[in-house]
Amino acid sequence: MNTVRTAMLLAFMTALFMGVGYLIGGSSGMVIAFVIAAGMNLFSYWNADKMVLSMYGAREVDERSAPDYYGIVKQLAARAGLPMPRVFIIDSPQPNAFATGRNPQNAAVAASTGLLQRLSHEELAGVMAHELSHVQHRDTLTMTITATLAGAISMLGNFAFFFGGNRDNNNPFGFVGVLVAMIVAPLAAMLVQMAISRTREYSADRRGAEICGNPLWLASALKKIEQAATAVPNIQAERHPATAHLFIINPLSGERMDNLFSTHPNTENRIAALEAMAARMGASDLPRGPAARFTAGEQPAPRSQGPWDGARGNPWRRSPSGPKGLTKGPWS
Repeated sequence: MNTVRTAMLLAFMTALFMGVGYLIGGSSGMVIAFVIAAGMNLFSYWNADKMVLSMYGAREVDERSAPDYYGIVKQLAARAGLPMPRVFIIDSPQPNAFATGRNPQNAAVAASTGLLQRLSHEELAGVMAHELSHVQHRDTLTMTITATLAGAISMLGNFAFFFGGNRDNNNPFGFVGVLVAMIVAPLAAMLVQMAISRTREYSADRRGAEICGNPLWLASALKKIEQAATAVPNIQAERHPATAHLFIINPLSGERMDNLFSTHPNTENRIAALEAMAARMGASDLPRGPAARFTAGEQPAPRSQGPWDGARGNPWRRSPSGPKGLTKGPWS
């Protein structure tokens, strides 16, 4: 149902873009708008991951430079049946994360230094499982294209202000058409963008909880991120607000209300849904503290269902004789 709804919303976004072109320049303006929309969608398809990662100055890490973080993503990807995505770190004190890429074979996940510093391993696993579910559902491509079209519609609205009133153009509706292009169309595009984001977040929460094995891990992480995100600004996100819906929690300041203009569902509602899911699954393990580290031979709590169960392949288990950097996290 979400897939069908998202497809319908994207179709509406493209039609809205063409409609703005018609309001500005008549039939010829609509054709030009369609050509621009097609070109922008094609460009976004091939360059979405590079664009977003560059905006946030993300740096790629590997198994040697970020063993804990990389190891968690690797095992979660294997559990979800996904190719190993590229793994990035964003130098930002605000705890947050996002995924990007046109398909699972060309995906990337990114976490901020604030996220890695504040969350326990269990909570981090919940967050990255959420992002991998976006990759699995191909939400990253959908939301990136939507953001591109929404920005383009706003740009056309600005063009309408400067050129729409020219009596020599092909505008069939005169000043009324200019007003619609300037005000109504960008607002409608923003609402569609937010609607797409909201339809995907609940689905990603549910699938992410299945991948990591315990909904309470993600629920605890969402609570921590929400509390910190409202107090710690994200400078890059404030400069690029069209990308806000890519993050697991809205990175913009002053966006706490679950209203018509919020890019994310209410966090309390998301947590309640995860807690209900945990009750159905019988999961009851709460994440350990931010400084928790597993030592050699130590096992997670008995009810844990994540990919690190068992004695082999646990990226969180650390030997006392291991490298010193392992106890400080990948951001040290």
